[in-house]
Amino acid sequence: MPNSRLRWQCRRGMRELDELLVSYLNKHYTQSTNDEKKAFQELLQLSDPELIKLLLTPYESEFESINLIIQKILIIR
Repeated sequence: MPNSRLRWQCRRGMRELDELLVSYLNKHYTQSTNDEKKAFQELLQLSDPELIKLLLTPYESEFESINLIIQKILIIR
């Protein structure tokens, strides 16, 4: 998936989400493994309320791959 499309998907209209997602895309996405890229793309398919819960609260996904990419996003911020 081209980075321009991913960048557009990272823009959620909520500053906190935008900063976390765009920062990961800019700094780490290209060096990520294929599994991490897939998990990030799956994360971007979630609704804004779900992203808020996952990235800004202790809530965890039922999918381990999503939880792992969220940990990476939160560590690098």
